[in-house]
Formats: sequence, structure tokens, C-alpha cells
Amino acid sequence: MASNFSYWLLGLTLAASLGAAERAQADDVPSLKGRRIGITVVGTEHYWDLRAYQGQIDEVKRLGGVAIALDAGRNDSRQISQIQTLIAQKPDAIVEQLGNGPVLQPWLRKIRGAGIPLFTVDTISPSSINDTTSDNYGIGEKLALQLASDIHGRGNILVFNGFYSVPVCAIRYDELKLVLKAFPDIHIIQPELRDVIPNTVQNAYSQVTDMLQKYPNKGQIAAVWSAWDVPQVGATQAIIAAHRPEVRTYGVDGSPDVVKMVADPTSPAAAVAAQQPYLIGKTAIDNVARYLAGNHDLPPYTFVPSILVNKENAKTAGSQLGQS
Repeated sequence: MASNFSYWLLGLTLAASLGAAERAQADDVPSLKGRRIGITVVGTEHYWDLRAYQGQIDEVKRLGGVAIALDAGRNDSRQISQIQTLIAQKPDAIVEQLGNGPVLQPWLRKIRGAGIPLFTVDTISPSSINDTTSDNYGIGEKLALQLASDIHGRGNILVFNGFYSVPVCAIRYDELKLVLKAFPDIHIIQPELRDVIPNTVQNAYSQVTDMLQKYPNKGQIAAVWSAWDVPQVGATQAIIAAHRPEVRTYGVDGSPDVVKMVADPTSPAAAVAAQQPYLIGKTAIDNVARYLAGNHDLPPYTFVPSILVNKENAKTAGSQLGQS
């Protein structure tokens, strides 16, 4: 896994990369006719994962190529095996989506060592030619600032921190901690909660229910934060069941069910940083097509815009995100 210092350095390149990405998006996308593109994803049970994966498959087909798409079902060993299979098939390029950073890095190096161009989606790796992702630095900062503003800079919060080995989750968590340095009256209740896969919603519900019983009085818990929005669903359900509407929830990704929860004025779901996963997947393949057509001057990162959905804009955000 990259160090926190590495994440900081990546953040410094953000403005320049955003400009380069916007210029790249304006270009015509070359054909992938006759090209085979390998796609490996750690899992697709989550809305974000599935939409980004589908965006890649659809775009390869739209551009005339053949997608060799493999879903590891949230199993690291299976994803490694699938990467080995893709390397043996020698496609024209491979796109890897999400996964456990420390586990993946040696295998991503093997892809490049085999002479296969590697592109990533939400995976920071020195082996990747281009990583297509959201600006997770901005996402983490804006979500943390929304939380701090909503609770008026004071209170105890629960934090889910179960996937720090996934670089985008680490970035969002680090940005939360950085923002909270400016709010000394906001405290993270220890020990931090651990989100899990599978049964994420049920597990989050159980953990938050236990904490609400441990801190039964109004004002003892102000908010619940998670690096993605599936734990947010379980946390919100637990808060409703416990009749503790003063506790607000926050998350990242913007699954349609969570956007609807935020839009409900009576729901404890206060905000979700909504990404555009289908567009992220499509954009990754567009970058592959440009590279294979001879454009080797791609930026190392392509940042796709996200929308911070809160109580004020939630009713219109769904249409902006292409959600019915």
C-alpha cells in the first residue's frame, strides 16, 4: 500500500491532472475494433462496483472491442488467479478495478512485466498507466466539512474504518482526520467501528445499535461516518429503529437508495458524496483506447466529478447522477 506521504504527493498533482483529464475527455475516442481488453474487478455486489464494471464492458463493446471481464466475488485469491488467467491470454490491455492494495501490487507489476498495458479504476499503483477515479481528496474533505457544519463543530462521532488497505477509503479517512484537526470539540469514539464484507448492512446495523445502547442519551452521539455508503444504510436503519433521529449519518458513493434516504427530510441520512461510477468505468476504457491508438501522453490520473448530496440538493441530485 502506498504511504500517506504518497497520497499527499498525489493530491498535489490533482489540479494539473483535472485539467489534462478535461482536455482528454474532449477528444474523439478511437476504435477498439480487433482489440481484446481484460477487465478484473474484486467484486460487483455494491452499486458502485457494478456500475463501474458495467461501464467498462459497455464501452469496450461500443468501441468495437472484445471485453474479457472477470468478477472475483470479493475474494482476493480468486482475483489473483483471474489476473494470472488474463496475463496468460495476453489481451491488448488490462483494467483492474478496486481491491486490496498490498495484495494486488505484486500482480499489477507482473501485468506490466508481461508487456501488457495496465489501467486501473480506483486503484493507486505505480504500475498503472492511468487511474480513473473520483477526486477522493475533495470527497473526503467536503463530506467531513458537511458533517462538522451539521453538528455545529461539536460532538462525538462513530467512524467505520474497516478497509484502510483500500487506497480510496484511506484517502477519505485521512481527509476526515485532517478536517477534524480544525474542530477540537469533535471527537471520534474509540475503538473505531469495523465495516465488513459480506453482510455489511446487517453488521453495521448491529454495531450501531450496540453503540446507541451504550450511549443512550441524546447528545452523546452526534453522527456516524463511513468511507462508503453501504454501512451508512445499516447505521441509518439502526438510528431509526432506536428512535434517535438527532444522530446523522454520512457516507460515500451515492447509491440510489442512499440518495433517496438523504432526500427524505425525516431520515437521519444527512449527506452522501455521490460518485459517477458508470462514467468512471467508461472513461477508463476511453483512456485505454487512446493509449492503444498511440496517445502515450495520458495523465497518470483522470478525475471524474462527484456531487455532494445533502438535504438541500438531494431532490434534484438524482437526475444529475442519471438515477431515475
